[in-house]
Amino acid sequence: MKIAANIQPADLRNDIDKLFEISAGKIMLLNKKWDPKSGSPVFTRAGKYTSVRWTDWTQGFQFGMPLLQFDSTNEAGFLGLATANVMKYMPLHLTHFGVHDHGFNIVSTFGNLLRLIREGRTGYGEWRARVCEQALMVSGAVQAARWTRLIDELGYIYSFNGRHSLFVDTIRSLRSLALAHQLGQVLMGEQDEKISLLERLLQHAETTALFNVYFGDGRDIYDVRGRVAHETVFNIDSGSFRCSATQQGYSPFSTWTRGLAWVLCGYAEELEFIDTLGEGELEAFGGKDKILKSFLSVAEAVADYYFANTPSDGIPYWDTAAPGLCRMGDYLDRPADPFNEYEPVDSSAASIAAQGFLRLGHYLSSKGNTQDGMKYTQCGLGIAHTLLSEPYLSTNPDHQGIILHSVYHRPYGWDYVPPGMKIPSGESSMWGDYHALELALLIKRMADAERYLCFFLD
Repeated sequence: MKIAANIQPADLRNDIDKLFEISAGKIMLLNKKWDPKSGSPVFTRAGKYTSVRWTDWTQGFQFGMPLLQFDSTNEAGFLGLATANVMKYMPLHLTHFGVHDHGFNIVSTFGNLLRLIREGRTGYGEWRARVCEQALMVSGAVQAARWTRLIDELGYIYSFNGRHSLFVDTIRSLRSLALAHQLGQVLMGEQDEKISLLERLLQHAETTALFNVYFGDGRDIYDVRGRVAHETVFNIDSGSFRCSATQQGYSPFSTWTRGLAWVLCGYAEELEFIDTLGEGELEAFGGKDKILKSFLSVAEAVADYYFANTPSDGIPYWDTAAPGLCRMGDYLDRPADPFNEYEPVDSSAASIAAQGFLRLGHYLSSKGNTQDGMKYTQCGLGIAHTLLSEPYLSTNPDHQGIILHSVYHRPYGWDYVPPGMKIPSGESSMWGDYHALELALLIKRMADAERYLCFFLD
């Protein structure tokens, strides 16, 4: 990947304006065409959003996007649309004990709405803010209750596979625990035990770092610094590690790039959150300095791995060891090709990773490390520059997606392969579209020197 050394946030304003101009029509088109009885939209097939019955983790993106649209454009219609749908459809997700995705569903909706209310943008009264706060408190506790305890004070929010399974993407659901903790919530356990949501956040992050992220210290023969395993499997009777695994990657010993992106974005934004807490809150967990150093070591490792294993324009292929890549020559030395014959790219991984780069750069720069901070910031801006233009920006008004060339589940073969093509291409996903808007809003606020965009209460 090449560093776009000369791009500044203000240089992307025209691209961002075009993105939100296009997304306005597509958000309204999806709202008009989508039948809620079909479930939640997940990804497009031949340009039309479809659903898949696996887990219900994408509806928060559907209703979070009009909130981001309003945030950028101040068009009141999107605020009204989002608020009505959030209040109607999202309460069902608040007590969904069957998923590890509360950070996706609830923070993207109730979290964004509360942020806008607190910024004085909505005209809503205090009662609606309290509704959002209560929703976030419930969600954080429910997510924290999905818990497997390990030895040595470790533990994790287990995946939909069961108590033995730790997914790397769950790192971004820690936002639910963080917000609920800020709002004063705890998880009430047996015999009225008050369980700290901050403690569970930190334990989950530590467990993920130990078992899902590699640091080049010889853990196994595939140990390369910054590589990420999608899933870790434990023996829940003994609390011991058994093996790495994957659901959506090529193998347990390769790196599924969207999982890599979740780690980069998740640890970078949690760095920002932890940095706002006082030493007193963190003393019982090893102290603030130790925790920040640990989170930073993860974020930097995965950022460097992404940088080293991604084509020059910052758009990754779906897995760093996808078998067809060996037939593509020096594919890392040129821009990614979404129309090749061998392996699909994943633009959604780029949307997520770009935000992680920007947040990591922002954090390091705030701590005086301007050299590394600038490097990561420029990586994020460079990826955004690629995503916000064709062939990734979806300019066809009849295509319901916003960012093209996203893939969902390559091993299962769910992704649409257009006629005449050998691999999936030209399609969008709810998470790819949402994170592209979130990325663009973050850069827009940076360019305009507005309030820095963050998930937590500041």
